[in-house]
Amino acid sequence: MTLTMTMLEHPTLQDIHQARERLKPLIRHTPLLRAEKIEPSVGCQLYLKPETLQITGAFKIRGALNKSMSLPKEAIANGIIATSSGNHAQGLAYAARMLGVKAVLVVPVTTPKIKIANTQALGAEVVLFDGDTAARWKRVYEIAAEHHYAVVHAFEDPLVMAGQGTIGLEILEDLADVDTVIIPMGGGGLISGIATAIKESNPSVRVVGAEPALTPKYFQSRINGERTSLPLKNTIADGLRISVPGQNPYPIIEKYVDEIILVEDEHIIAGMRTLARDAKLIAEPAASIGIGALLAGSVTLKPDEKVCVVLTGGNWDLCDLAEVYAGG
Repeated sequence: MTLTMTMLEHPTLQDIHQARERLKPLIRHTPLLRAEKIEPSVGCQLYLKPETLQITGAFKIRGALNKSMSLPKEAIANGIIATSSGNHAQGLAYAARMLGVKAVLVVPVTTPKIKIANTQALGAEVVLFDGDTAARWKRVYEIAAEHHYAVVHAFEDPLVMAGQGTIGLEILEDLADVDTVIIPMGGGGLISGIATAIKESNPSVRVVGAEPALTPKYFQSRINGERTSLPLKNTIADGLRISVPGQNPYPIIEKYVDEIILVEDEHIIAGMRTLARDAKLIAEPAASIGIGALLAGSVTLKPDEKVCVVLTGGNWDLCDLAEVYAGG
């Protein structure tokens, strides 16, 4: 199903630099780790950007904080609300706690228990909802209108994208001669922010988006030349399980993302195991998709190419992780 477009918003490089200054004292500048042990399996110089080590265990805190801190106090006085598969929920809950306001998160019934528990532990109210992304957002706006909450969209908001884009600035700061950056694609806010930061700073860097083969919305949209909604299918990468391309991220992705590749669930699982075994990092499936793509040989590489893979988060139920690591 094709989708119509309305007025677009996108972050500028200046917005991303301003976000960097705003967030510096509040978040971690996550390290860039050389993964020598994995390199023989992928055929390049491999660097990992582990947002798994971020304060809430995922990158989402960057965008949630940047947006929430940019809103007038009166706009968030009653609280802030969003829907999320879990990591944006935790980021927004953290931001709300820091600002001393209420947070309400509408999350899918399929959300991993650890993400729900972590969100509630930060003081947020969690509303479980059984429905697709569009239905969840409809419910969010109904609740927001009733209680006068401020809505913080996980990937459509340019200030959220700018917050996520600070990852791109950190990568360039720590590895100025990086050749390729591989980024997971869910709603598109992360890759939009990072791609803007990288391409507007150094256009020669290749930006590759990795999308689950079971939810190829951006891949198919690029083929069709327009935003295309697809039937929602289950993928182990729950954080990337979205059927509709983001309206604001889409044109940024078309402008700045050089390649979009599809990754099968079996390769995502292989990526999780490889990261745990050879890099000693716990990464959820959505975060492991870039490594999965490299292991599957889905990215054309030169032997001396410097490749950075963004590991978006590490929030997944331990029993499920144990099953994956054990070969289940």
